[in-house]
Amino acid sequence: MDILSHGLWGGIIFGRKNKKSFWASFVFGIGPDFLSFGILFLERLIRSAFTGTWHIRSGKPDLAEIPQYVSGLYDITHSFVIFILVFCIVWALFKRPIWEMLAWPFHIFLDLFTHSTEFFPTPYLWPFAFTPINGIPWSTPIIFFTNVGFLILIYAVYWYRKKRYASDKV
Repeated sequence: MDILSHGLWGGIIFGRKNKKSFWASFVFGIGPDFLSFGILFLERLIRSAFTGTWHIRSGKPDLAEIPQYVSGLYDITHSFVIFILVFCIVWALFKRPIWEMLAWPFHIFLDLFTHSTEFFPTPYLWPFAFTPINGIPWSTPIIFFTNVGFLILIYAVYWYRKKRYASDKV
């Protein structure tokens, strides 16, 4: 699934308490992709700025062009095992669970069904096992447009209810 959708799903499901909660959930929702592919994007952006050469791509990149560190970071950030470990550490440090963090495993869950085994299958049990699920790529029109449609619908209902509840209080 695309990074923006992950953030929006995380925000609407786990961050409805207030704006701070929404943005925390949004960040945890995009985190797994931002901490792997985002670093590559920033690296290429900086390199392009210094060299003056801009390469605009469309479509799926060649796996040979993606540095190995991206795969390693992807394994770490897309693992339920790692999430549970980090969640427990944060809980111990803050003496309470940070519920907005649940946008992270929700990201992994969505990726299980919207990534094929051909391009970055989701290593959800890393480092213990690799049993990929062959999902339907999120770029497939039926998945992409269904996702966008549901996001629009859910946000519209949320904002409508929020506005209606605010007007009822007056």
